Amino acid sequence: MENEQEKRHPKTFEPFAFILIVATSILGAIIGMQIVTSLGVTPNTAIIGALVAMLIARIPINWFLRYKSVHRQNLVQTAISSATFGAANSLLIPIGIPYLMGTPDLVVPMLLGAALAMFADATILYKIFDSKLFPASGTWAPGVATAESIKAGDKGGKRAGLLGIGALIGVVGSYLSIPMSAFGVAFIGNIWALGMFGVGLLIRQYSMPLFQIDVNALYIAHGVMIGAGIVALVQAAILVFGVSGKKKGGTTTGSEKVSDAEYTRPIAEARRTLGLGFIAYLVISLLIAIIGGLVTHMSVGMLIGFIVFAAFAAFVHEIIVGIAAMHSGWFPAFAVAFITLLGGMMIGFPPVALALLAGFSAATGPAFADMGFDLKTGYILRGNGKDKELEREGRKQQYITALIAFAVALVTVALAYPSYFAQNLVPPIDKVYVSTIQAGATPGVANQLLLWAIPGAILQLIGGSKRQLGVMFATGLLIATANACWAVLVGIAIRFLVTRFAKQEAVASMTILAAGFIAGDALYNFFNSVFKLKK
Repeated sequence: MENEQEKRHPKTFEPFAFILIVATSILGAIIGMQIVTSLGVTPNTAIIGALVAMLIARIPINWFLRYKSVHRQNLVQTAISSATFGAANSLLIPIGIPYLMGTPDLVVPMLLGAALAMFADATILYKIFDSKLFPASGTWAPGVATAESIKAGDKGGKRAGLLGIGALIGVVGSYLSIPMSAFGVAFIGNIWALGMFGVGLLIRQYSMPLFQIDVNALYIAHGVMIGAGIVALVQAAILVFGVSGKKKGGTTTGSEKVSDAEYTRPIAEARRTLGLGFIAYLVISLLIAIIGGLVTHMSVGMLIGFIVFAAFAAFVHEIIVGIAAMHSGWFPAFAVAFITLLGGMMIGFPPVALALLAGFSAATGPAFADMGFDLKTGYILRGNGKDKELEREGRKQQYITALIAFAVALVTVALAYPSYFAQNLVPPIDKVYVSTIQAGATPGVANQLLLWAIPGAILQLIGGSKRQLGVMFATGLLIATANACWAVLVGIAIRFLVTRFAKQEAVASMTILAAGFIAGDALYNFFNSVFKLKK
């Protein structure tokens, strides 16, 4: 087929491609803003973008027929997905915080800072995707689901049938309030990481009804994430900065050559990117502090402390959110940003600085995770890295597409937010941030966080950087989705039985079905949020 033989990747700036990317980005940005303000969540629109491209490819006009190419379809899904998460999570949520704080003059400075953080966030992921830290071979489950959907539409046959059955089951299960994304991820991801994720979800769901212990209100979940996150950061640093690539005599070892050759991003490039990324966050936090007027609210020492802490928090936030997204397909961006806010409160930053800190932290992470999903989709469609030149070029075109989508999202939010805020349409999570800032730090919070950081650190240390037990356990504790625990744990049990006793063909079919579950869940949640299919 033409798609399989296509060696030169389509360009983002092809005339019709650019128009379609901008149009779908506007649609994605509007969808993201509308749903995050009404329901407090951001829908996965990648599948919708893929379906739009597939439908366009059926129109018998030459320009439209080009969209039979899976690579062009991938650019469309990248655009709408990036715009949705960019507008909702990276822009609207951050600017809602100063608005609710009663400081509308800080909305524009926050929007500028959040936009810069969003672009930096995506750029860092692009530069370190398929390195040792964030390998393309990682789970990135929503990306797998989108890729399988596009491949099924392209090839048809048994694959399309299995995906269709899986999607139908996903829609029905979601209608019955079964978290089908969690069920599907259980068939795809790392069993150890997902096992701890499931246990964390189980404890979060039943700790209150069975033991009258609220792991959220007591900051147990946050403490565990802090401990696990610190260890995960150290593990990531060892992984990235601890590989010199040389023996004592100065020659590169054969094992290190092979290890680095497995990836399209060398460890040296990832190391340089992370260093430059942190500097970028320092500059952005300085800019936010200056245009936000923090100079008049804090001493010089406190101001420097704010700039360094904000940059470090944003940097850590994206790494932790990225790790969770890669292994589970879920990213606790709101909760991790809340941990950053708690840290700022304990340091003693004034309320205005806390509002900007929370917004800056919230702006990083979502774009990072979503771009990981999109690049995973492209990686699969381009042959799982077999043609490295095609992989690099395709990834570059996805990155350019995402930047265009983010720019469209920025313009859309800048034009629309006055109307939204005038109608009191603000993301619900912003009310949690603002009420926390206004209430001030509760006595004993620091002790609780430090106490529960210990088991989180130990668990992360035991699991190591590949299994991420502590981070995934904490992610489960921070997510309050009903019955997600059972979906994950039952899915893992079924996967174990199939892989142990069934033939290899059945295992491959199970992966396609699982992608269908995730796609069906995404489709149902999208249409439910737009059309209110279920009250």
